[in-house]
Amino acid sequence: MHKTAQTEHRQVFLTGAGDGIPIGLGYFAVSFSLGISARTAGLDPLQAFIASLLTIASAGEYAAFTLIAAGASYLEMAAVIFITNCRYILMSCAMSQRLDPSAPTVHRIGMGALITDEIFGAGISKPGYMDPFYTYGLASTSVLPWALGTMLGVIAGNLLPQAAVSALSISIYGMFLAIIVPPSRNDTVILGCVLISFILSWLSGKLTLFSSMSEGTRILILTLLIASAAALFFPRKEEPDAQ
Repeated sequence: MHKTAQTEHRQVFLTGAGDGIPIGLGYFAVSFSLGISARTAGLDPLQAFIASLLTIASAGEYAAFTLIAAGASYLEMAAVIFITNCRYILMSCAMSQRLDPSAPTVHRIGMGALITDEIFGAGISKPGYMDPFYTYGLASTSVLPWALGTMLGVIAGNLLPQAAVSALSISIYGMFLAIIVPPSRNDTVILGCVLISFILSWLSGKLTLFSSMSEGTRILILTLLIASAAALFFPRKEEPDAQ
């Protein structure tokens, strides 16, 4: 029985690792521009590598490097990064509802520590309970490329032309679209939420009331509003527990 469980975990891990390769490739390309920001802030390649390996948050890291360059205090950095990364709290709450109630605390902590937009999207789209080993597999082939890309971005510095940096920065959005498009095609409620999210996100950057807020704060407010409205007007029926 023990060997069977180990074999099952290994298979799920390898499936996650395979699914994480496209995410890792996107992360590797996008994190080049993050590395350039890190170099501007005065970080060396090793420091940038460790920062990305432990943080795994593009917006949070951009905010951190910008504040480091501006000479901000630790308290200011902590407050801004907390606000920027608040969406991960919401993702973790959603993820906890998809875990087997008997899942050990160590796996809950491990999955929470490795959560990113793309890892969450790939994991939550699977039917049934979320398997921690699938998340670990996703992270095994995506987190390291993110950290390596940041390090190489520092090394490359400003040698890359601005046009190339801008092109690399767009690739992460295409990768995220690849995650949300398939479920949107199969569920009109999800499609409606996605379209409304796009529209309200664009409007929030234009309206004076919201444009002065940080991007992380706007994302948090929109996520709460849209998710609450979807849960209120289109509640999901309880599905039978996965066997």
